[in-house]
Amino acid sequence: MGTRLNYGKAAPGAMRAMNGLETYINNCGLEAPLKELVRLRASQINGCAYCVNMHSFDAREGGDTEQRLYALPVWHETPFFSDRERAALLWTEKLTLISLDRVPDEVYEQVRPHFTDEELVNLTLLIATINAWNRFGISFRDVPTAK
Repeated sequence: MGTRLNYGKAAPGAMRAMNGLETYINNCGLEAPLKELVRLRASQINGCAYCVNMHSFDAREGGDTEQRLYALPVWHETPFFSDRERAALLWTEKLTLISLDRVPDEVYEQVRPHFTDEELVNLTLLIATINAWNRFGISFRDVPTAK
């Protein structure tokens, strides 16, 4: 499989906009390991090979463990994640698969105690942004590289 087109070269303004979102997210106050778990989980759900590859390496480089990364697809059934991480992963799954049940009130009520208003908005932006990146990666066939 090869890359379909270089979208950064085709529309540099679009990439500046995406990178602007990343700059905001990187400085929004959410903890880096949590952001990588969210990015990786959304990318797994969406099936973006490029992003799964990149964010699994980024999570490891940030200090996350192999055990947690291997267990991420089944996080519901493992004791390896904090309550805050579990809330973020639940929010990630519901927003990434938003067409299934439109984020029920019960989910919001589960997630809400773990984040301030600002953090929940920033978490939502993080999820929206990684979903957008996944659409670029999948649509234009970004190819993961070995490290």
